[in-house]
Amino acid sequence: MVLRRLSLSAAVLALAVSAVPPAVASPSVPRPSAGDRSVQQGADALHDAGVTGVSVRLETPRGTVTARSGVGDLVSGRPVPEDGHLRLGSVTKTFVATVVLQLVDEGRLSLDRTVERLLPGVVTGAGNDGRTITLRDLLQHTSGLYDYTADVFPEHSAATYYAHRWHAYQPAQLVALAMRHEPAFPPGTDWEYSNTNYVLVGMIIEKVTGRSWEQEVRDRVLRPLGLRHTDIPGTRPFLPQPHAANHQQFTPDGPMVDTTIPYRPFDLGADGAMTGTARDLNRFLTALVRGRLLEPATLAAMRTTVPMPRDSDHPAGTRSGLGLFFTPLSCGGGYLGHGGSGFGYLVRAATTTDGRRSVTVSVHSRPGDAGTADRQEEVLRDLVDRALCRPV
Repeated sequence: MVLRRLSLSAAVLALAVSAVPPAVASPSVPRPSAGDRSVQQGADALHDAGVTGVSVRLETPRGTVTARSGVGDLVSGRPVPEDGHLRLGSVTKTFVATVVLQLVDEGRLSLDRTVERLLPGVVTGAGNDGRTITLRDLLQHTSGLYDYTADVFPEHSAATYYAHRWHAYQPAQLVALAMRHEPAFPPGTDWEYSNTNYVLVGMIIEKVTGRSWEQEVRDRVLRPLGLRHTDIPGTRPFLPQPHAANHQQFTPDGPMVDTTIPYRPFDLGADGAMTGTARDLNRFLTALVRGRLLEPATLAAMRTTVPMPRDSDHPAGTRSGLGLFFTPLSCGGGYLGHGGSGFGYLVRAATTTDGRRSVTVSVHSRPGDAGTADRQEEVLRDLVDRALCRPV
């Protein structure tokens, strides 16, 4: 669920594997177009860089292009399923931000309202002050609040994953963990990704509506768009079939550990609990960008961005909106989207600013060394860029 790519110490993990079975491409089609070949080549390049299994789905005005490479399970060697179920991780934040902005449209919330007014006494201690943090700061990661995830995964090891993966925290408990740490900067003066922001956003949705953020997302987004394969499973640990297995390498030369069962301490909340499919993700982003879910003014606010530090682990030129990121394209213009990651998986969902081309890439292993992670991230970024730039 964490969007920041982990370093070897324990903040966010990355992709890789030392020895994996050969690629398994999607069924061949007669006379594949240049677009088909480009997407398949990108999937194969990720597999060649060490990812166990890769799936890509690109939607364009001329149709859909899919590609798969590698295997969906290291034990059986079965292929990656087509449009299989995925853990969405931090892509959940885009759904949650959409609900908040719908509440703004209804006059029930204001982006400039402070956290203290919305959740009295919750953000306080160690220099944290909810009176100075706005809802906009939470949605845009300009609050300065500490990211609780390091506290719930204190030691970077498979043993920690196995020991704590079933432990479920309440949102207030996660916020309380973050409040033991000083803020990184005064609110609104800088940018730093923090999952704590969206835990608070989920609490705010419940406070304002009297219903859980999960219910609001289902009723306001999933049902209206017919996203029947997107879910918020709560404590249910298993993905629906079909799905690929996820594998995490916890140390550079260590084994690939099956981490398909999520790590509940940070896979349960409004910051990263959802599951879905590439088909549904593309449909959601297209509808969002084309204005089907928000009024023009709130959609414009969502797309209003702030700069991010160069060390933010995002492509050069990426800027942060409200639950969305804007990234320049090599062919001009740019795309809007979000990524999600956790133990053994990474999802990248993106759409052009006009919503005409949308792509979701899912990878099902993450490595234990930073060098491999960087190489795979470079290939992934190139795949997304080519998919959204190249005519099909």
